[in-house]
Amino acid sequence: MSTSLMNPSEAPTTVPPPRKKRVPGWLVGVLGVAGAVVLLSTTSYLTDVPQLTSSGTTQTAVRLALPILLAGLGGLWAERAGVVNIGLEGMMIMGTWGAAWAGYQWGPWAALLSAAAFGALGGLLHAIATVTFGVNHIVSGVAINLLGAGLTKYLSTLIFFPISHNPRESPAVPKFDTYSASSSLSDWLAELENAQRVGISDVAGILRGLVTGVSPLTILAVLLVVFTYYFLWRTRFGLRLRSCGENPVAAESLGVDVYRYKYFAVLASGALAGIGGAALVLNPGQPGYLEGQTNGRGFIGLAAMIFGNWRPGGLLGGAALFGYADGLQLRSGGKTFLALIYGAVLLLGVIVIWQLVRRRWFAAAFGIVAAVALYAVYYSVDEVPSELTTYAPHLVTLVVLAVASQRLRMPAADGVVYRRG
Repeated sequence: MSTSLMNPSEAPTTVPPPRKKRVPGWLVGVLGVAGAVVLLSTTSYLTDVPQLTSSGTTQTAVRLALPILLAGLGGLWAERAGVVNIGLEGMMIMGTWGAAWAGYQWGPWAALLSAAAFGALGGLLHAIATVTFGVNHIVSGVAINLLGAGLTKYLSTLIFFPISHNPRESPAVPKFDTYSASSSLSDWLAELENAQRVGISDVAGILRGLVTGVSPLTILAVLLVVFTYYFLWRTRFGLRLRSCGENPVAAESLGVDVYRYKYFAVLASGALAGIGGAALVLNPGQPGYLEGQTNGRGFIGLAAMIFGNWRPGGLLGGAALFGYADGLQLRSGGKTFLALIYGAVLLLGVIVIWQLVRRRWFAAAFGIVAAVALYAVYYSVDEVPSELTTYAPHLVTLVVLAVASQRLRMPAADGVVYRRG
């Protein structure tokens, strides 16, 4: 019987291949954290450098990761709506000045609100340029960076100089009170950390650093990560906002006011970057506002967002990585950073084995060459010069982006100038 005369119920059916089950994101995060702890513990044992997992290093890393995390959140909000925000650095600079101006007069909570307002002002300028007038997003972002640096320098000379007698810094800004776990838990973790047992002492040191000297700003940053995930991926408003970054023409055809959503996202982006600037001013190690205080952290936050594949969980991991590298060099110096290079050799060894199992010979060969080169550096140098360790976060940024570039998937319409209709 010909195919044209066959009964539709008798027609051959093709069974679609079964879909591969995806590993839940939370499980990937848990496995990633566990793997990082094992790697650091092994490196600490083999190199005899306990500072890699000490409570002091962890505590410093958390403080330094906060501005990077908040700046990255700002970039995530803007780029999920289709607006590239290179101006995060300038918005952070404006946030540092706003936090110092309000903070030394009315306290740390006023500093947070003022920093968010100043950062949102930078976001508003970026939205007017890119959304309303269709200016290239990169050009507008660079202009915001230059404007932020120039405006804060002028305002500092005008307002701070008569008080501090230095146009490059503000008066001392009050800080948040910090909170720690109960003394019994802290003492128990300290006892385990000082025992120097492989694995156990490392975990105890990390946990003690996470529950000691916790600032309200740290709790706020974690809550903002959770809120961002829920709001953008679990609400109708968030779905519409993300549709503006994927296909604004289709979103407009369904009745979405694309301009309004883009404005909202870029304003939120600026406010979050401004709060990131406040995290620098309210850091216990800083007296207040200092010229050049951000030191490129807005760009590092943007890199952390890209490393996290434009998702909050991945961004949190990227910010933790960059904050850890910064805190390690700041607290422990060149010898400890050299031990971190040894840890990178171990990590490359694991990656090479995985690539060999998957029969990716070129990637495995490249990993072997990189591991040999890093081990040669570790073997031939007694201590990394301090001039090089200062740029540890920037070097880690370049390496991580180079490794992660193959698996990235940015919003489809990110950076595309959109005209209504």
